[in-house]
Amino acid sequence: MRAGHSHPEAHLMHRIGWLRAAVLGANDGIVSTASLIVGVAAAAESREAILLAGTAGLVAGAMSMAAGEYISVSSQADTEAADLTRERRELATQPEFELRELAGIYEGRGLSAKLAAEVARELTERDALGSHARDELGITEVATARPVQAALTSAATFAVGAALPLLSILAAPAGAVIPTVAIAALVALVMLGVIGGRAGGADPWRGALRVTFWGALAMAATAAIGTLFGVVV
Repeated sequence: MRAGHSHPEAHLMHRIGWLRAAVLGANDGIVSTASLIVGVAAAAESREAILLAGTAGLVAGAMSMAAGEYISVSSQADTEAADLTRERRELATQPEFELRELAGIYEGRGLSAKLAAEVARELTERDALGSHARDELGITEVATARPVQAALTSAATFAVGAALPLLSILAAPAGAVIPTVAIAALVALVMLGVIGGRAGGADPWRGALRVTFWGALAMAATAAIGTLFGVVV
């Protein structure tokens, strides 16, 4: 490489927080709403009742996703905060022990004892808490918990995902709601898998196959229940 030229690297880890919530929300929106619609339609309900059930599922699901993500990610954030508080206290009361502990971590990763001690000392002088958070606790800026971001992302993507099978009801010919919704949902799941895979740097078709399989299974199960009992499920 010639002097003055840099080698840019496009890492994808910075996307992990919102990408996980986005894929989860959209997938749940498509699968749960389409499954609900298929189950209601299998019970021979009117188009109006199917739309009402689907709309209720969209609203309730988006709120549930937001609340669930916020609570779960807040629990992670609380745990991280508690660990950092304990680590800060130990650094203040047992600095030498913490220094040896950090050096031991680096030595365990392959550095010589002398070099590990030097690295630990320099990093401790620069940012002791940050070094222990990253290398001892595994807490980094990239993967740190963000409850509000996760809640809003999940709710929004759930609503978008749920809207797709709902709109397909309006386009469905009379007596063909179930196949129309099922096909629309499966197409949407394939697209979600491809988009999610590419955004995360993974094989897009593997992701598409994964989400499509479980979506098809969920719709088949609710359709069977609706047909068996002939009631709204």
